[in-house]
Amino acid sequence: MIMVTGASGHLASRTLQALARRHAPAQGGTRSPGEGQRRLDFDDPASLDLVGVSTLVLVSAGYAEDDRVVARHRAVLAAAVRDGVRHVVYTSLTGGGDHLAFALAHRATERLVEASGLGWTVLRNGLYAELFGALLTRTADGVESAFGEGALAAVARADLAEAAAVVAADPAAHAGRSYDLVGEPVTAADVARHLGVAHRTIGLGEYRDRLLADRTLLPFQPPMLASIATAVRHGFLGTPGPDLAHLLGRPLTDPLAVAAAAGPGR
Repeated sequence: MIMVTGASGHLASRTLQALARRHAPAQGGTRSPGEGQRRLDFDDPASLDLVGVSTLVLVSAGYAEDDRVVARHRAVLAAAVRDGVRHVVYTSLTGGGDHLAFALAHRATERLVEASGLGWTVLRNGLYAELFGALLTRTADGVESAFGEGALAAVARADLAEAAAVVAADPAAHAGRSYDLVGEPVTAADVARHLGVAHRTIGLGEYRDRLLADRTLLPFQPPMLASIATAVRHGFLGTPGPDLAHLLGRPLTDPLAVAAAAGPGR
């Protein structure tokens, strides 16, 4: 059986749907399980029961400081070894993202996965087109961002979910492989044109000040978001690659349309 962690999240839930379309036996694991799901709380190691699981899709347990994220991943990998899981598929971060503030936890987890003794596949996911669109800010006469003229090789979340299902359904064919799953380059100006409005660039300092003033963000989130802006702005995340289309066996979902649909005011 395939187990997909973080089943209540967008990526994991779509991965489960993609597995169902392939008629692959799969179950979701989450902190607050619904019908047919298994309770898996990464902050409660006693809850990590993976008996009967052959392939584990470990969806990164982010949204915390690095030490907590890595501890969560270490705990679930220990449970996987203990309970006889044969293969782990880890959703990591694109290789172009090493400059991002949240890269360390991903790279540390990749080391843990490779040292676990389990069969493994690492999916180095690009940043979501949905996120790119959502990070644009609506103004009276258009949109603005700190992305400048930089491009992001954005990818639709549904494409990444389908790629995870492809690998999980036949893990032996992908054992010991790391795939860089990025999409096609999209700029903030491209999204603005798609929306029929103008784009204005703001400075990184102004953007950081706005993030620090936003009381809805957790303390670790402003540096994460600022690092995305500067990495896109200065050309570190815009290079496309062939791995995702190769895994899917089809053209990628248009990231520009996805980003625009998730844009401000939509």
